[in-house]
Amino acid sequence: MSARPWFASYPPGMPHELPLPTQSMIDVFEASVARDPEGPAVYYFDEVVSNRRLDDLAARFATLLESWGLTKGDRIALYLQNVPQYLVAMYGAWKRGCIIVPLNPMLKEKELAYHLTDSGARVLVALDSLWEVAREVVGKTQVEHTLLTNEIDFLADAQRAASFAPLASSKKLRLAEAPDLLDTLAATTPTTTARLPVGPDDVASFGYTSGTTGQPKASMNTQGNIVYNGDVYRTWMNMTSKDVILGVAPLFHITGMVGHLALGATAGCPVILQHRFDTLQAFQLIERWKPTMTVGSITVFLALMNHPEAARFDLGSLTKCFSGGAPIAPAVTEQLEARFGVYIHNIYGLTESTSPIHGVPLGTKAPVDSFTGALSVGVPVPGCDARLVDLTDPDKPAEAGEAGELAVKGPMIFKGYWNKPEASVAAFRDGYFLTGDVAAMDEQGFFFVIDRKKDMINVSGFKVWPREVEDTLYQHASVKEAAVIGIADDYRGETVKAYVSLKSGTTATPEELIEFCKAKLGSVRAPKSVDFIKTLPRSPVGKVLKKDLREPYWRNAGRTI
Repeated sequence: MSARPWFASYPPGMPHELPLPTQSMIDVFEASVARDPEGPAVYYFDEVVSNRRLDDLAARFATLLESWGLTKGDRIALYLQNVPQYLVAMYGAWKRGCIIVPLNPMLKEKELAYHLTDSGARVLVALDSLWEVAREVVGKTQVEHTLLTNEIDFLADAQRAASFAPLASSKKLRLAEAPDLLDTLAATTPTTTARLPVGPDDVASFGYTSGTTGQPKASMNTQGNIVYNGDVYRTWMNMTSKDVILGVAPLFHITGMVGHLALGATAGCPVILQHRFDTLQAFQLIERWKPTMTVGSITVFLALMNHPEAARFDLGSLTKCFSGGAPIAPAVTEQLEARFGVYIHNIYGLTESTSPIHGVPLGTKAPVDSFTGALSVGVPVPGCDARLVDLTDPDKPAEAGEAGELAVKGPMIFKGYWNKPEASVAAFRDGYFLTGDVAAMDEQGFFFVIDRKKDMINVSGFKVWPREVEDTLYQHASVKEAAVIGIADDYRGETVKAYVSLKSGTTATPEELIEFCKAKLGSVRAPKSVDFIKTLPRSPVGKVLKKDLREPYWRNAGRTI
């Protein structure tokens, strides 16, 4: 086997490497504006935001930061949904050399206080509807200035808002405690001195990890990281200025920032935003703006597939569909292709890798691992060097043909964790970032992510990967969603437990599902118990929150989640 067998799986003409960035992401954006000033940057419901307008507002935001004394390295927190104001604040912060701190709009007071305090953010840009959460927090942090905005602000006729499902209950709030973002920018005259030199090595974003094993850590992703992987997306998906991106991933997540916004600027094409994802609204926006590409969680595609009115909409423009953020069962990709006539390609990355490090090449169907049943996440993207290391000793390579922890390096890998030098050192071995994912590789160089290393279930000394049990459950005709965890067992050490939600109009019993798995996996790997649940707890990017499912069992057993 060659050292880089995956190159043989690349489409013809696909480069093995891409040029290292010599510019920052704000340079790339400004170059895109210069190429087509009047071209669309954002489609927001039925509004078009041009490149020129977006750049002008971003320049005004940078000038506002300058007037407040902010400069390179200062942090700007964004507590927003998928609205055009996100791009205004992001590009405006980057013009000033500041670092953005993307915040999940679902954060409550305790979590918001942690993120603002840990990042040391001096400015907060928030939706006015979230001020109720933020008002009790900001005074206890380093935040000096707060700007509020509303999801209907970019609509020329605010009365139309009620006709769009995600905006039906929106109401503009003007609060005395904090000024309005767009009003403030309208009163600000942009200056040339606000734009500072920004290079590829400068930190662009603090992307907070999910915090599944303790407090979230801020991944320091550089301008160059984002530029490089924006170009990876452009190359991997054959994107041009003729394309249109359907923005279904949250912009606060690394996929939204790179796979939507950075890609849009790199390819010079617009992004469709809709505040919050709504399935019926997404169908309507697809028909109106004819997107050609999207990347999102599998939950988005499942929502589209299972919507009762899906059949009456034309999705034919979407020819480049990719899913990341959570595993996909092979049975689900088959159902989606049968439903929409388009293949959903896997793509894989992490916050620390600034989005993609592996992907299924466009037009290629992912193989399935014969042992675990996992669908391949693809081959390493250009510039990513991947290897497998021993699960117990990351200084040793994994045995040939065996699964190991996936370790990667390349120009997309983050700079380290903010204010956590020990965690930063521990995250690397010999220059390779340890992903925490267990993976295998076949002879053609396709990688299969089997599971998170910490999720492995030890049943009487046998390794059981939840992923393979979940993929088996998805093969049952009644199963809509499945999640598998390990729970304490006095006799076996751990035992396998499944949570299942059923498709509408179908039935199944726990005993039926257990026997179904036994027939395919054997008794050791089959679940010993099955609980039915209406919906699985998921993060905003579609990852199943297994810590929520494990919590009552592991707490009682005295274990750490």
